[in-house]
Amino acid sequence: MDPRMKDLMAKALKHSTAEYCEIRIEETHETAIRLRGNDIELVSQTVSAGGNVRALYRGGWGFVSFNRLDNLEKKVEEACAQAKILGERLNKDIKLYPVEPVEDHVPGNFGKEAFAVPLKDKMELLQGYNKLILGCPEITSSSVRYFDRHTHWYFANSEGTYIYQEKMDLGGGLTAIATKDDLTTQDYVNFGSNSDYNVALGLEDEIREAAEAARQMLYAPVVEAGQYTVILDPDMSGLFVHEAFGHLSEADDLDEDERMKELLKIGTGYGTDDLNIYDSGIEGPNRGECKYDDEGVPMQRTYLIKNGVIAGHLHSRESAAKMGEAVTGNARALNYRFPPIVRMRTTCIGPGKHTFEEMLQGVSLGIYVQGGYGGQTNGEMFTFAPSRAYMIRNGSIAEMIRDVNLTGNVFDTLRNIDMIGNDFVYKNSPGGCGKGAQGPLPVAQGSPHIRIQNVIVGGEKK
Repeated sequence: MDPRMKDLMAKALKHSTAEYCEIRIEETHETAIRLRGNDIELVSQTVSAGGNVRALYRGGWGFVSFNRLDNLEKKVEEACAQAKILGERLNKDIKLYPVEPVEDHVPGNFGKEAFAVPLKDKMELLQGYNKLILGCPEITSSSVRYFDRHTHWYFANSEGTYIYQEKMDLGGGLTAIATKDDLTTQDYVNFGSNSDYNVALGLEDEIREAAEAARQMLYAPVVEAGQYTVILDPDMSGLFVHEAFGHLSEADDLDEDERMKELLKIGTGYGTDDLNIYDSGIEGPNRGECKYDDEGVPMQRTYLIKNGVIAGHLHSRESAAKMGEAVTGNARALNYRFPPIVRMRTTCIGPGKHTFEEMLQGVSLGIYVQGGYGGQTNGEMFTFAPSRAYMIRNGSIAEMIRDVNLTGNVFDTLRNIDMIGNDFVYKNSPGGCGKGAQGPLPVAQGSPHIRIQNVIVGGEKK
């Protein structure tokens, strides 16, 4: 850490009158570009700088954010005063899971630095992609989004931890939109990374494929509603495990939900011996990777399900102490304006032993889905919409279909996974995770293909 920054934070922390106090300071340089059709919607380059102080006293948290570093001692005093007002009302014996103090300097380990690429080059690249999309048959519009961020992050707490981390984050989405009569369809190419601008390059073939898929969907039949054997590609599998299961494992919410706490009790079985689900901050390079979380806790791999059995939960220092489990390095904040809460990093279904061809075998009538536009979750219930879908007939991929929605109970669905592929890949999309008004937070997913029995598929009733 810069000795001047360390000295500034250390002096301010001496003014703490709370049981625990921390300071987080960030400076972020960001570029954002948006194109729609033939129009340029946004080109911006911004710098944001600021920090916060968080203090704990008898179960009450105080939080003060700021944009200037002068009089940092006063910010510490204000956060402690807030914590005391709340703590004297609550009077709770809230403890934080003990973590060894650490001093560390973590420079970025980048490939091609996005922040070093001239804005002119980024514009030329994206406008070239946009022109390619609009030149494809039956494509009537487009949406092109890009961002990159370069962040210097400083952290110190009253326990003696001092950390500096340099971070980069970038992502983009290239969407082809097709229209015929009253029907509009679309498909996309996404990219993201925490370390290398090169992921944005050389996407021409993927763009042509997405545009052709959007065009084909104009003529695809609506799926017949029913119950099917469904094969999810790694992209859709990763979305499923993040949205439907990962959020349930975040212990700050779990601790307040007795029913869900029982359903996710360690040792409860929810699948075959081949099913392994984990969340990790050390799998990389991925957008969820970082050495330390926003409480200065080292990130690690945390198994949520191991060999088909609930094995753990995701924790901040506070939730870990409450539930009597080990801290996992999952306290994350969108930026300095927010306190850290329990968030995922890179959430994965571990690889299995089956090939994609083995999954197709024996499926007389099923559905193969690729990618996902997102979906909705309500507790243990979910609904997801894939970006592409095809019928499986007699063990082979058949015609494209549209208007497919996958619905179900996450725990039943986990039990119904009967094959897990050996073709594990990571997915870094340009969006992120939203929770508690903090989003989109950089995350990633990883998964192989998986096959699920008895999935409820919404579509057209016949």
